[in-house]
Amino acid sequence: MQTPDPAAVRAFLEDRHVELAAGIAEFGAREIGTLAEPADDGAARAQARHILEVLGRADWFAPIGDQDLRACCLIREALAAASPLADAVFALQALGSLPIVLAGTAQVKERWLPAVRAGRAMAAFAMTEPDAGSDVASLATTARRDGSDYILRGTKTLISNAGIADFYTVFASTDAALGRRGISCFVVPADAPGLRFVGPQVLSAPHPLGEIAFTDCRVPAACRIGDEGAGYRLGLATLDRLRATVAAAACGMAARALEEALAHALGRRQFGKPLAEFQLIQEKLARMAIELAAARLLVYRAAWEADRAGGAGGGGAGGATRVTLEAAMAKAFATEAAQRIVDAGVQILGGRGVLASHPVDRLYRSVRALRIYEGTTEIQHLIVAGQLIRAAEAARAARSNP
Repeated sequence: MQTPDPAAVRAFLEDRHVELAAGIAEFGAREIGTLAEPADDGAARAQARHILEVLGRADWFAPIGDQDLRACCLIREALAAASPLADAVFALQALGSLPIVLAGTAQVKERWLPAVRAGRAMAAFAMTEPDAGSDVASLATTARRDGSDYILRGTKTLISNAGIADFYTVFASTDAALGRRGISCFVVPADAPGLRFVGPQVLSAPHPLGEIAFTDCRVPAACRIGDEGAGYRLGLATLDRLRATVAAAACGMAARALEEALAHALGRRQFGKPLAEFQLIQEKLARMAIELAAARLLVYRAAWEADRAGGAGGGGAGGATRVTLEAAMAKAFATEAAQRIVDAGVQILGGRGVLASHPVDRLYRSVRALRIYEGTTEIQHLIVAGQLIRAAEAARAARSNP
């Protein structure tokens, strides 16, 4: 089977997306799927830089700057199926650069965006802190204005690409008294004086992660992205816009698990017949396929709505200006479904499914994080409920005041 398969979500795609799906599926299998899993964190960091260059040369980062969310989802599906590490590389290019696309000055855009697209500059998104995860407003990193510069102080943790990124998109408080309204966003080059890579934080799956610290790190005011105090809104807008792509990555991992499980069920014989002839195995395969199909429909509905909002990749204006509800639904459902699908794949494969050398074991180690980063499932449920409640209250008010 082809991953991503555009047929089932064709109603949400344009012809160019169908062509892109075929291209990225072939590319992922040829250039990414043949890479061996890194043996340790150092090897993962080296391979991430290699993947960055490979994707950049092939121009697969272009849809990020074009804000073509459906294309980004198709690319993440294919990369996640071939290599979760490759998906992470693409995801961080999007996370780290989209704030620049949305609110960066011409100078900042010219400095970083062409290099991001070409794979010459690796991005990182530095929001999480030891005491600020889902509660973004409580972050403690500060940015104090000092003439024509800002001086950053604080620590960021669980930062993807920490130690290998060329720049960090950093969120810091410029006025603690204002809470979230006092948070600003900065692009900080990795070689900025006072920025230090503290060390790696090693996951069970290959993924460059670590902690960085700012000790009187001085950056020009021109490095600020957007207005002072607009960082919180910019950060949430970035996450809101890219959340559907996380769900797409989950679908890619789930599709690969289903493919591996189906192939094993057809080829493995027990008690004189293929596993695929046992009804309990058929039930698992059916449930995996149904959940994957439902997840993909939610993903591409959300991406379609985002593109309709008038982004460069949308092909038109007049759509929803925010896709908070649709994106939250897609991420919550797809990541939870992917966890179940991959787990079922392990079960069908039996002992082979827990061998470190098997692709499904790598998927099992990688898929779990998707339910946490860029907003946990629980946070997505709160977002969905909040959107429903506000809509119901607005409808009630409209009926009361015709």
